[in-house]
Amino acid sequence: MKFLLLIYGNPENWEHPMFLRDPGYLALPEAERRELAAQADALFEEIRESGEFVSGTALADPVTTRTVRVREGSAAVTDGPFGESKEQLAGYFVVDCDGPERAAEIAGRFPDARFAAVEVRPIMDTAGREM
Repeated sequence: MKFLLLIYGNPENWEHPMFLRDPGYLALPEAERRELAAQADALFEEIRESGEFVSGTALADPVTTRTVRVREGSAAVTDGPFGESKEQLAGYFVVDCDGPERAAEIAGRFPDARFAAVEVRPIMDTAGREM
């Protein structure tokens, strides 16, 4: 089953990987920062080798985002992702794993989950049978 892991972060620190610039990460002792970065590298290698990694990418700074809404036949384009929070969608991974528990386990091992959030969303095929 495929899952979309949505990684959120504060756009004030917009460089990837986001957790490396997070104030909470930077406040950690140097040894703990090195260990956390090594854990992230190990996780990425693990899901590549296991075949669970499908794709992933970092997104550009939210200031470059446009939101389009069509109402009564007219398109309205606004700047930004139009979010009401400090955290914005920073990037995503698609994983193909055994189920929601494994997807949540992978998401919980992303350092970003420690400093912001990683959302886990099932990806449905056109029939939606996996739900």
